[in-house]
Amino acid sequence: MQATAPASDQELICRYTQGKEEALIELLQRHKDRLFTSIVLLVKDQYLAEDIFQDTFIKVIDTLRAGKYTEKGKFLPWAMRIAHNLCVDHFRRIKRAPIVKTSQDKDIFNVLRFAESHAEERMITRQSHDRVQQMLDLLPEEQREVIIMRHYAELSFKEIAELTHVSINTALGRMRYGLINLRKMMVEKQICL
Repeated sequence: MQATAPASDQELICRYTQGKEEALIELLQRHKDRLFTSIVLLVKDQYLAEDIFQDTFIKVIDTLRAGKYTEKGKFLPWAMRIAHNLCVDHFRRIKRAPIVKTSQDKDIFNVLRFAESHAEERMITRQSHDRVQQMLDLLPEEQREVIIMRHYAELSFKEIAELTHVSINTALGRMRYGLINLRKMMVEKQICL
């Protein structure tokens, strides 16, 4: 018996616009972790990220229902662009730029799922994630944003460039300098991951 391939994002969108609500649920389940994690990393507040995540999918649903979706085959980058714009709008509304800060009491990695079998492995993984989060928090905003979009949302540099309104070379440069800065921090603080 041959397994059927999962439906593409475009097929799910077509099914949803034809009235099949379960297609939207499948589409949401497919992308929610990467999208939510990216939002949390950008806004640094899990409760705010939940609000922006919900607003993102309200806009997605409204656009799909209105028949205005035109990003054939690029659902995740399109949804990421909506989320990114909502994050920017939030910071504009409160009239301040995102502040890079370390928050010991908030762990953005709790939305990720890791398969560890022992408490010791979970503790080591948690400590590593805390260290990475602290180092990311210390990067300049532009570098942190590109690293988050590339590694957590798995966007291409072309998509990152479009989302951040810079050239591909600028996005690549920000990524390069961000990684260089992370390596420097690891050496300075003698951190091994």
